Amino acid sequence: MATLRPFRALRPTAPDAAAIAAVPYDVVNTDEARGLAEGNPLSFLRVSRAELELPTGTDPYSAVVYDRAVENFDRLRQRMVVEDEPSVYFYKLRMGAHEQTGLAACWTLDEYDHDVIKKHEKTRRDKEDDRTRHMIALKAQTGPVFLTYRASADVDAIARRTASGSPLIDFTAPDGVQHTLWKVDRADCAALVSAVGRVPALYIADGHHRAASAARARTELKGAGESSTFIAVAFPDNQVQILPYNRIVRTLGTLTPAQFESAVRERFDVIDGHASPTRRGDMAMYFAGKWQTLRVRGNASRGAIESLDVSALQEQLLASVL
Repeated sequence: MATLRPFRALRPTAPDAAAIAAVPYDVVNTDEARGLAEGNPLSFLRVSRAELELPTGTDPYSAVVYDRAVENFDRLRQRMVVEDEPSVYFYKLRMGAHEQTGLAACWTLDEYDHDVIKKHEKTRRDKEDDRTRHMIALKAQTGPVFLTYRASADVDAIARRTASGSPLIDFTAPDGVQHTLWKVDRADCAALVSAVGRVPALYIADGHHRAASAARARTELKGAGESSTFIAVAFPDNQVQILPYNRIVRTLGTLTPAQFESAVRERFDVIDGHASPTRRGDMAMYFAGKWQTLRVRGNASRGAIESLDVSALQEQLLASVL
């Protein structure tokens, strides 16, 4: 069963929130981060991608980058708020007509280790090294993991009650996404801990490297505050909007086109299709000038993680064929 841990958050004030908020560190390169942070001294990219302040060509994994991140974080936190007591938060994202409300809290690394919090991606050592060093240098986790779970009526009821009050933070980012944050009161905080304790498992939707890095940083930071947990936002499965997961393969390696197509047909049912599949679990492939739909065989007998299209794509095509 899942364990939720209230925590003393370091958070922006309402007036500064829009300026501090930034895209995740790993969805932009250095030049893009530099452009987004230009003219905004409060941008959190100056902490998460501190190389943007250094000369072009600076190694993003050099010690000077982590030192600059520490300097910028120390300066920024002077404008931020540390909560007086541990709490949890509901965090709503609105993009167009779609809304999803997640539970922002700390979650135990023991449950990550023991697969109560389930993974579906392998991680790269260099990316783990980077975020582990970042956490240790700052002594803080600065990027939440995105979790999902089977919707709970008890959690939903507390979310509705909390969202009926005034938010701590509410702003619309330059990309048009509205971000709203509510702090859960003390009584409902205890009820949430109990309700989440009845959730059998959580799944990492995004942030595998952040979670893995938190687990590695735990050893060095043992006994320092929340080092046995990691920060995440957990969204119920009936609200989560999964956007397309696209991969471009630039070479077939030693395979001829005919050999590649034969290998694909050995693993999938292949039918003519479109760029956007209409059936859950199907994948679209553009090859030899046309769109085809790949359908995993025996998908109904596969486990929750193994049946994900991202898992099938990685395990049955990218890893095993290419």
